[in-house]
Amino acid sequence: MKRLYYILGLTIVLISSCEKEYLDTKPTDAYSDKTVMSTTINAYSALNGLHRMLYEQSANYYSAYGQDKCGQQSINIVADLLGDDVLFPNSTNSWYRSVYQWVDHRNETASWPRYVYTFYYMAIVNANMILKNIDAAAGTDAEKKLIKGQALAYRGWAHFNLVQIFAKRYDATNKPNIQAGVPIMTDVTVAGLPRASVEEVYTQIIKDLDDAIVNLTGAVARTSKSHLDVNVAKGIRARVALAMQDWANAAKFSSEARTGYSLMTNAEYISGFNSVSNREWMWGSKVQDDQTNYFYGFFAFMSANGNSTVIRQTPKVINATLYNLIPATDIRKKCWDATGLTVPAPPGGLKAPYGILKFQASTATATAFAGDPVYMRAGEMYLIEAEAKARLSQDAAAQDVLYTLAVNRDPGYVKSAKTGTALIDEILIQRRIELWGEGFRFFDLKRMNKDLNRVCLNYSSSIGLLSTVAVGDNAWQWMIPKDEFNANPNLGVQNP
Repeated sequence: MKRLYYILGLTIVLISSCEKEYLDTKPTDAYSDKTVMSTTINAYSALNGLHRMLYEQSANYYSAYGQDKCGQQSINIVADLLGDDVLFPNSTNSWYRSVYQWVDHRNETASWPRYVYTFYYMAIVNANMILKNIDAAAGTDAEKKLIKGQALAYRGWAHFNLVQIFAKRYDATNKPNIQAGVPIMTDVTVAGLPRASVEEVYTQIIKDLDDAIVNLTGAVARTSKSHLDVNVAKGIRARVALAMQDWANAAKFSSEARTGYSLMTNAEYISGFNSVSNREWMWGSKVQDDQTNYFYGFFAFMSANGNSTVIRQTPKVINATLYNLIPATDIRKKCWDATGLTVPAPPGGLKAPYGILKFQASTATATAFAGDPVYMRAGEMYLIEAEAKARLSQDAAAQDVLYTLAVNRDPGYVKSAKTGTALIDEILIQRRIELWGEGFRFFDLKRMNKDLNRVCLNYSSSIGLLSTVAVGDNAWQWMIPKDEFNANPNLGVQNP
């Protein structure tokens, strides 16, 4: 029997596991001490646990938090429901409704803050265990660099998500950002750690991602898009630069990240967003059709055709104002239906106006909710590059990048001649349309210091409760779970 490490806040819980579990070729959820990490083969099995936790539910410690919580795919849903582009058509079904109403993330005893905090620190603990032991593992230097690079990328990615969620936004005009961030975990420890400043957290994130890029440069090609490679590491680095208003690095890394990827065809765009085989996808989880998460997964909550109660009763819809900004010649207009009549709803399901067509479960019997969740696409990288260059006043270059993406989606698109703020606004509209439902809107509003404003034709304040949230409101910060303060006396103060 060996010990597996899990995290509850910053408290490590040791759980016994039979040896065959960590030696199995199937991904695991966590991994054991340096004995298990004695070879690069075993270390790679541990790394597979990190890949799998992004979408896996049944065997994870955090599965006890509820049916709506299934890794990064579920957090992506939350990030859009806290925005203004994904709406509820009614209050018939309660799944995610209190998230949509901006209630759960402001409750320090609610399950969502506990789950999100635990999920990302679990990823960090697992990455730290790999990084602590990989240099001494038996194997080639190339194998060690590949494993180390992915673990560093995961650690940077997890800290980045944590600081965006639980701290105030990074403000490039107010350096150093001394506002309270989150604990920085770079070692395997059971000691309670204090909250570092936002500036310190971002400094560590950049270091981890830059080191990851060094280790992954020239590495052997990955065998699955579930794994991380240098393109994905650069894509995360581009996201970080965007959040920091570091436009030069946002443009640089997004351009480099999409190297080797082509944009999907129009036919692929409306094929259901359910397969990592899509040429444009850079990072996503490959989920076997016979090993789906059923009622826990993304397609049980966000697909058009999944035969779950929530989809039958309360399918998600697009903000009508945003929908009306999409030209009729744009293939993305077909990702929703203003009438709702063409939505392939499950038997007895509601066909809501402005209903979703973008995400569809890939199996004929949609009760399996089969499909691969996406975490990064080349389209996002084009948009980051275009926005960054526009904010650098490189208008012509920004117009060129935007045109490549936009004309692919809309053959009638005319290259923009806009400059300055007008060009930035056009790029941001493209971003909202392109990345709808993929987990970006809350973070975009927060990084740009923009108000939440859901007021539109098909928004009901009686369902969403909050029609607007002003910039600077305390509600833009999630509450740190109370359990963490109880377990860690060094944490400091709760968010206001």
